[in-house]
Amino acid sequence: MYKKTKYTPRERINLLVDKDTFEEIKYGNLYSRQDPGFVLGSEGKASVIAGHGQIGGRKVFLYAHDFSVSGGSLSAQDGEIICKLMDTALEEGAPVIGLLESGGARIQDGIASLAAYGEIFSRNVLCSGVIPQISVILGACAGGSAYSAALTDFVFMLEENSRMFLTGPQVIKKATGENISGEELGGADTHARISGSCHFLARSEQECFRLVRELFSYIPSNNKQKPLTVKKINKTCVQNEDLLAIVPRNPQLGYDIKRVIRILVDDGKMLEYQDQFAPNIVTTFARFGGRVAGVVASQPAEMAGVIDCDAADKAARFIRFCDCFNIPVVTFVDVPGYKPGKEEEHKGIIRHGAKLLYAYAEANIPKISIILRKAYGGAYIAMGSKSLRGDISYAWQGAEVGVMGAENAVDIIYRKEIEAAENPVEFRKKKIKDFKNKLFSAAGEDGQKYIDEIIEPAETRQKIIEALAALEAKKMTKLAKKHGNMPL
Repeated sequence: MYKKTKYTPRERINLLVDKDTFEEIKYGNLYSRQDPGFVLGSEGKASVIAGHGQIGGRKVFLYAHDFSVSGGSLSAQDGEIICKLMDTALEEGAPVIGLLESGGARIQDGIASLAAYGEIFSRNVLCSGVIPQISVILGACAGGSAYSAALTDFVFMLEENSRMFLTGPQVIKKATGENISGEELGGADTHARISGSCHFLARSEQECFRLVRELFSYIPSNNKQKPLTVKKINKTCVQNEDLLAIVPRNPQLGYDIKRVIRILVDDGKMLEYQDQFAPNIVTTFARFGGRVAGVVASQPAEMAGVIDCDAADKAARFIRFCDCFNIPVVTFVDVPGYKPGKEEEHKGIIRHGAKLLYAYAEANIPKISIILRKAYGGAYIAMGSKSLRGDISYAWQGAEVGVMGAENAVDIIYRKEIEAAENPVEFRKKKIKDFKNKLFSAAGEDGQKYIDEIIEPAETRQKIIEALAALEAKKMTKLAKKHGNMPL
């Protein structure tokens, strides 16, 4: 029996789509089969319900597992139903949403059910970058259903009821002797904070469906469209004092970049992506003057905003989604560098960090960056710099750009001169000041080559709005190639 907080597949679909818009597709020839091992549910239904409806007046295709039929396990026929649905969605240029609660491949079907998952995976890949794909994990999701979810653009999970893993606790116990709970192994908290496989977390099914609908307000239906521009917005007046009250002048002090973003975006509204994973970088959807943008931002409140392996992966994936679906990227930069140390080097910071470089350089969408206080080392390049084909780069007054902090740079470059000086303290201070003015300040001689304009904090919102409008018709010629070789 379903709990009060848990709904039947049809109830779930009707809660998600606009009222009275869902139309089930029967695929009669598949439902009528009586092959060995094909288990029919109540009223002769398979374990998958498929059809189309509308969200915000836009057509979407959906399928939902029926956990009451063989634990929602996928038969060969169920796989064909999902594949036919995805083929139709691809032809019509409409998103696909899977409401998942499945034990994986149906054991009775043997290789046929495994092959069915292979067909679904193939379509996940073919649809990728053409139509948005969303997976909503509403219960236990194992094996092939977990892999299919991982191939989609967004994964939603419930705090209490969702589980996602390739092999469940019982199988692990038999194979390795390890005792582990389903929650610890593949619960929502595990995937939201540790693995990064969960992109949005909800407390209930109702909240989850509301979040899916909210996401739809920011994304287009396919890669030939642009996201919807909202014409009617509340005007936002930004004052220097509002921003400077949040952002300390001292570049070594932390602050919450989300407070800055909320001041700058329309109505203070944002939909954050992977908010619990790699919190040292923020990725979120928002609007500026009615236009949708993906925001990537350093988070000085977490690990001083350094870029580590997880942060690079998180931002790169978000940027690539935005590039697929014509969503401009606005980058707020306040970064001290890549995270140093043996642990990160051994985890592969070179390889993971290169993903971020690749994502920015490859993206053909409008790319705007704003340096708030500092941008040091390779992290300056990685955070949407003009060297990676960024379109417009702004910097706040006093922003610093360099290979490293001015103090450390002077100590390395002028070490012998400082030691030999009559007054080492004063000599060092002067060299630091000269270094900042010439090579370090975004307003300095070299900075002017790579920064388009030095602006006051209060100008930031309007500059972004104007830049997005100016770049709306941006088109870039693509090189003739099959595809690049991203450092995965």
